[in-house]
Amino acid sequence: MKLSKTEEELMQHLWKLQKAFMKDLLECYPEPKPATTTVATLLKRMQDKGFVDYEQMGRSRLYFPLVKKSVYFSKHLNGLIRKFFDDSPSQFASFFASETDLTDSELEELREIVNKELEKRQS
Repeated sequence: MKLSKTEEELMQHLWKLQKAFMKDLLECYPEPKPATTTVATLLKRMQDKGFVDYEQMGRSRLYFPLVKKSVYFSKHLNGLIRKFFDDSPSQFASFFASETDLTDSELEELREIVNKELEKRQS
């Protein structure tokens, strides 16, 4: 299941805070802040989708993510690779390396990451 753009923004705040009351989430937004009812509606939709839950603390709710950021991002990225790069990670990597403004040192860093991953898999 996928989050809308506004749900994703709220989820980013929740991933950063790990656990948060409504007031904590509202503080994360720049001015003009969304209405409490708007955030409550988003949280309810995200709960229905299985992304967040809450613990009742008196009259307040302490919200927390049920899905890890890395898991969500991985599924999202794999979907992009499948949709735009014919399900080819190497086409994606080629596009990423050639069509973004990476510096030589950033490309070198990527090479080191790939080499470490290859070493880890060969062990």
